[in-house]
Amino acid sequence: MRRRGWLQMLAGRALGGVVSRRELAAQERVEQAVRGMPSPRIQDIRVIATAPANSRLVVVKVVTDQPGLYGYGCATFTQRADLVVPAVERYLKPLLAGRPADRIDDTWQLCYNSSYWRNGPVLNNAISGVDQALWDIKGRQAGMPVYQLLGGKCREAADCYGHAGGAEIPQVIESAKRWTARGFRHVRVQIGVPGMSGYGAGGGAASVPKLHNDPVYEPAAYLRRALKLLEACRKELGEEIELLHDIHERVSPNQAVQFAKDVERFKLFFLEDPLSPEDLAYFRQIRAQCATPLAMGELFNSPHEWTPLIAERLIDYLRIHLSQAGGLTPCRKIAAFAEMFGVKTAWHGPGDVSPIGHAANIALDVACYNFGIQEYSPFNERLQEVFQGCPVMKDGYLYPNEAPGWGIEVDEKAAAKYPFGAGRGGPGGRNLNGGWGVIRRRDGTIIKQ
Repeated sequence: MRRRGWLQMLAGRALGGVVSRRELAAQERVEQAVRGMPSPRIQDIRVIATAPANSRLVVVKVVTDQPGLYGYGCATFTQRADLVVPAVERYLKPLLAGRPADRIDDTWQLCYNSSYWRNGPVLNNAISGVDQALWDIKGRQAGMPVYQLLGGKCREAADCYGHAGGAEIPQVIESAKRWTARGFRHVRVQIGVPGMSGYGAGGGAASVPKLHNDPVYEPAAYLRRALKLLEACRKELGEEIELLHDIHERVSPNQAVQFAKDVERFKLFFLEDPLSPEDLAYFRQIRAQCATPLAMGELFNSPHEWTPLIAERLIDYLRIHLSQAGGLTPCRKIAAFAEMFGVKTAWHGPGDVSPIGHAANIALDVACYNFGIQEYSPFNERLQEVFQGCPVMKDGYLYPNEAPGWGIEVDEKAAAKYPFGAGRGGPGGRNLNGGWGVIRRRDGTIIKQ
């Protein structure tokens, strides 16, 4: 029987008292669910460029042809933000205009292959902005948070770590205690070296002899200081606090192997980025010589970088930056791949990720069985002014928003109040349009960072 005739029959029965109006309305809702919603199409793609926390954030807004249906995605590549914007506006927007907004994986593959050359940070971040926006749209259509679309929760919230740093060991320990007082069970600790440009902590105003005018850094001096720091932290903070430390790839492969062995006695939660992406083969040496848990991946753009580390079980935690890898779509596949090999996730979550990007991290955190830890960066008042509905932190746990999609709305008028400026000047404080500067050894040799 045709639908109209069937409904008319039900209506007649309702008037006769056989079927109630409530039953009729319920049946109508069932029919609507069976029919499904009309497929939305991409009508417009816009870029919101803002810096409310002094880091250049790029957010993509995808607008559909259905009134009020749109979504946001993070495309933040702070160091080259001005390149991501035209990549979205001049290349992806004309490519995607008029296409379905509900074919997320198909759209990702289309964008990924459209440039022929691929796996670069500018393109990947541009794709991520669109990809995450489409997931937001899908969640808004379904009336569900994105984590529900990924299968629902494996845990209630994401356990996080905070950053504790200082020029001297007592300062680092005091900073770590402030995090633990807030309920954090995991703390990353970093120490400065007098007169040098360290990572995660300054070295004060001391002077170091050098043959150039750029910031200076000596790996051996840093390694000695870091060992003393970890020894003091373990003694002062006790065994219950999980300690993390980031080398930030600033030492030679041989030094990294030795340091990973030296810190084994401190039982770190993980040692991050002991090697640069160019030196991945040395992970085999580290794994063969010690049991220190290893984390790697925030600079990764290509599957050729993370695949061997996972498949050979050479790392314990995967530190990929979601937008660098191309968005939620590839990263949920990476997480599933890593689960097969016992590798856990530790998605990159620094201050130069928009709250949209953090929301994407948390969706994976709560939905993926092999979650390990989440890096936490606080949302200041200006960020929360622009991004309304930021994930909530409580007792060291970050909770996903329960509203549909990412649960975040972007106030574009507020975003316009914080335009791109000089941004973070990098080591040495130079105005590099948001990029990083150069760091050299005493003799002038540039080091990786």
